[in-house]
Amino acid sequence: MKKEIIYRIFSDMPTLETERFLLRKLSLDDTDDMFEYSKQQEVTKYLTWSPHPNKTYTFEYLSYLQNRYKTGDFFDWAVICKESGKMIGTCGFTRFFFADNGAEIGYVINPDYNGKGVATEVVGRIIRFGFENLSLERIEGKYMIENTASRRVMEKNGMVFEGIRRKGMLIKGIYRNIGTCAILREDFFKKV
Repeated sequence: MKKEIIYRIFSDMPTLETERFLLRKLSLDDTDDMFEYSKQQEVTKYLTWSPHPNKTYTFEYLSYLQNRYKTGDFFDWAVICKESGKMIGTCGFTRFFFADNGAEIGYVINPDYNGKGVATEVVGRIIRFGFENLSLERIEGKYMIENTASRRVMEKNGMVFEGIRRKGMLIKGIYRNIGTCAILREDFFKKV
């Protein structure tokens, strides 16, 4: 898929739904809910970013994203619990591989909702959007190998473990071993 098409689609962020969640563009109104989980060391332990130091930082980050949405070069959805209206995390594409018609998926969920199948449900919806609406050929996910819960989310969605890049990323001053799981278009449509 061409970059221009992706940017056009994401400049008017589509709203998606699952049985329990609404996936929509992040907004400034999400500041309190995002700060609630993004300030926690536990949440960022396996991520490339550090905890948000204060609510102002979270607000400024969300303000910055509004401009990224306008240009269509930000691909993350807010995960909203339909029952409560609370924003409990984000899920989306961290990058596109335009020449290869692929993408990388990423997600973070408030730990208060761990063990409830949230990540599995919303990742499945993003994968479906990627294949059905963006006509991607491949979707992959990367994780620090210690983060076995993230790998399980990917595998529950039909992604296959492909291997480990030893010391594949320098994250917060430490070289980390990075696992990759992926699902191909034909595999997704076989299981649908």
